[in-house]
Amino acid sequence: MAEYVVEFGKDGRPVEPDGRLDAAAFHRNHEPIWAALQKFLAGKSGDALEAGSGTGQHVVHFARHTPDITWWPSDLNERHLRSIEAWRTHAGLPNIRSPLRADLADPAWCPAMHDGSGPGKLLAVFCANVIHIAPWRVAEGLFAGAARYLRDDGRLFLYGPFKREGKHTAISNAVFDTSLREQDAEWGVRDIGELSTLAETVGLTLMETVPMPANNMIVAFAPSTKGDVVA
Repeated sequence: MAEYVVEFGKDGRPVEPDGRLDAAAFHRNHEPIWAALQKFLAGKSGDALEAGSGTGQHVVHFARHTPDITWWPSDLNERHLRSIEAWRTHAGLPNIRSPLRADLADPAWCPAMHDGSGPGKLLAVFCANVIHIAPWRVAEGLFAGAARYLRDDGRLFLYGPFKREGKHTAISNAVFDTSLREQDAEWGVRDIGELSTLAETVGLTLMETVPMPANNMIVAFAPSTKGDVVA
């Protein structure tokens, strides 16, 4: 079952003196997530961005396995940004940049994406457990920005719970969806078909859906000029 929504640092888990936060979900999902991502990232180089990095633990794990890829974490929450920077410092990896303060509801994301201080064209964008705990305009901004910043051979990877053809893939996800909508009517588990339609409006195409543990999925999109759909 997908995680219930709690802001990191306010969930009762320990906070390190340097500000590092720990997400319980990271310890459960980082290995299967990486197993899916590495099939695309292995042997490649360039810039990659994590949209909504949360604690910062995932980006450290990815960077450790991809020394030729420069990772740019990002978030909007100040507590999360402090944790990401603390994890970056703690890891001591040369291929992680300081976190960007990015607002995904804005298709431009942040000034660094277009003022020369941020990454170049992106090999990959990874976004975990964000669009179901945010208004639909965040998904719209995420897709618009990805279409703008991805390389022609790039990929947008989303991780989390999703519906297919308007139906939940598990009863637990339906319960989770109800709990989200009770917290905020603009939240909710998103349908892959609706995301695919959104993607098409900005020039992206659904490429692949990968089943993950606990009734989650990775859903991958690419610029429409490249490859065949393998949904």
